[in-house]
Amino acid sequence: MLYYLFDFLHRHYNIPGTGVFQYTSFRAAMAVVTSLIIAQLFGKRLIAILRRRQIGETVRDLGLQGQLEKKGTPTMGGLIILLAILVPTLLFAKLDNLYVILMILSTVWLGLIGFVDDYIKVVKKDKEGLAGRFKMLGQIGLGLTVGWVLFFSRDVTVRQYLLPTGQLSAVDASTVYQDVKLMITTIPFAKNNELNYGDLFATAGDFFNEYYAFFYIPIVIFIITAVSNGANITDGLDGLAAGTSAIIGTTLGIFAFVSGNAVLADYLDIMFIPNVGELTIFCTAFVGACVGFLWYNSFPAQVFMGDTGSLAIGGIIAVLALIVRKELLIPVLCGIFLVENLSVMVQVSYFKYTKRKYGEGRRLLRMSPLHHHYQKLGYHESKIVSRFWIVCIMLAVLTLVTLKLR
Repeated sequence: MLYYLFDFLHRHYNIPGTGVFQYTSFRAAMAVVTSLIIAQLFGKRLIAILRRRQIGETVRDLGLQGQLEKKGTPTMGGLIILLAILVPTLLFAKLDNLYVILMILSTVWLGLIGFVDDYIKVVKKDKEGLAGRFKMLGQIGLGLTVGWVLFFSRDVTVRQYLLPTGQLSAVDASTVYQDVKLMITTIPFAKNNELNYGDLFATAGDFFNEYYAFFYIPIVIFIITAVSNGANITDGLDGLAAGTSAIIGTTLGIFAFVSGNAVLADYLDIMFIPNVGELTIFCTAFVGACVGFLWYNSFPAQVFMGDTGSLAIGGIIAVLALIVRKELLIPVLCGIFLVENLSVMVQVSYFKYTKRKYGEGRRLLRMSPLHHHYQKLGYHESKIVSRFWIVCIMLAVLTLVTLKLR
């Protein structure tokens, strides 16, 4: 909103200083500062309200160190994150940008699903919360919407140029561009690192080649569901989900900035995606919200984000990766989420298998998800979180290296 106000003042009255809002870097900086301020101011008040209304976490005794001390800690703190993301985005981003609209929609959509789940748990005192099938339906609905828009919208293009032979090639800022409606993604560590999803079905017949949207959209649904659930599972220790999400959000913000800048995209020889640079404002607001939330969520936590926050941040990360065409990098960038998810799946599968075979269930890990396994081994909670952050930083650097290492 402020963007349009200052743009109007600059164009019609040429007031000194108003033109600075034309720069993405300035608006991104303002977004992160604003999100940090909102998280600080709103967070303290929300925690006080949650405490007065006795909206606290119910803890089941699993024999973990310091676990029972968390009983009664206010939850639903994800509202802090949502507000700290949405307000700066609405103030500083271009709201007619399709990608920004998609990110606002994704934030609100999954935030509402998580809020309903938390409300049922802590207010209605139903430990089961929102039924799993309704959560899944909500995630599928968002995946269907995002996939449909990314595939069919005329505003979603990549920009390439035509060689003299008429064949499409990589971006060259010195050449006349042509907007191309192709569902292209980036293959990490490959020299010719662009893959058109349509090519995967070109040899399968005309029907598959023409209607591969019906195969692309399920991929989108799977990614959004997997990453949002991964973030939800990771949210088990103070500061773990918020810290890792801030690191991942910073990486995706860098991808959005360079992919949306013709000069940088040409220099790095990567795909140029028109208008995607505007997502830098959203990404910085997202990072600021996660870091601001850590003020209250770091050990010992004064508030938990609950599903209100964890489902939303996971969905945000998934949709961002899809928009900047880096979804194949998710297993690396979101490696913490992936390992946490797999640890639960492997633990449950192995327990069921051994129960059928030997008559009693056996465990590979002392407890799942993986962070609880380390707690059972005697590691302090803050040490586990710090080391997970370090691993996440290493994975983020490895992801950024794919810009040049092929």
